[in-house]
Amino acid sequence: MDDLSGRVAVVTGGGSGIGRGIALALGAEGMTVAVADVRRSSADAVAAEIESAGGSADAIELDVTSVESLAAASKDVAARVGRVNLLCANAGVLARVGPLSDHTLEDWEYTLSVNVMGLVKTVAAFLPALRESAPDAHIVTTASLGGLVSDVRAPIGAYIASKYACVGYSEMLRAELEAERIGVSVLCPGVVTSNLMATSAENRPDAFGAQPAPQLPVGAGGAGGASAPPPPVWAMAAEDVGPIVIRAIRSKRFYVLTHPRAWPLVEGRFRAMRADFEFASGA
Repeated sequence: MDDLSGRVAVVTGGGSGIGRGIALALGAEGMTVAVADVRRSSADAVAAEIESAGGSADAIELDVTSVESLAAASKDVAARVGRVNLLCANAGVLARVGPLSDHTLEDWEYTLSVNVMGLVKTVAAFLPALRESAPDAHIVTTASLGGLVSDVRAPIGAYIASKYACVGYSEMLRAELEAERIGVSVLCPGVVTSNLMATSAENRPDAFGAQPAPQLPVGAGGAGGASAPPPPVWAMAAEDVGPIVIRAIRSKRFYVLTHPRAWPLVEGRFRAMRADFEFASGA
């Protein structure tokens, strides 16, 4: 899908962070953007940003864990603009910072309900509309660099596991939809400035229990993690992610990567895996 102008995009989790950055970039390309977020006020704000810049956008309140909410959103988009060319299944949560032994079952259930099953439900809800638009149709899922390599220095185990699942799901989806000429890409960003931890806590349903403040190392933003640390100097602004996503869609890339300098981490994982394959062969 080379020419985005005049086409329609749906961006879940579009009210903040990476989703907002993607939505703004798509609006600047001339797409009509359905900004979908569990917080209607946030979706409204981003839609207004797009329109104030001369673009076209609608705001939709959407809970990606709810089949009913997704069905209503799909019907809403169809009624307003009649089609969907691009689905950015971006909504995600970060429920716990700390070692796996500190993760509660509720942390796991909340994380997987949004980051895995929310993704599956979102694609299922909008795939019929995308099929009607093929071959001018594409899906972008949002995983993480943490979906390609785990690092104990980032103690977010449930999040990492959910993003590994996202990458595997996206690989299968790309292979299965290739014959229908629907493209699939998976966004695996490195560190991006966003308020993911705060919004995850704010939107966490009572059924999953309270979400604790992240316990950060002393000196990384206050004793005991009283405040968030400043972003690393190599962190990317969320607004800079959108143009990278657009380039990848046009180039039909599968992996959408934002931090090339992180390649040695991923390469190290695959080198270790190769060594274990060689061990298994007796080499």
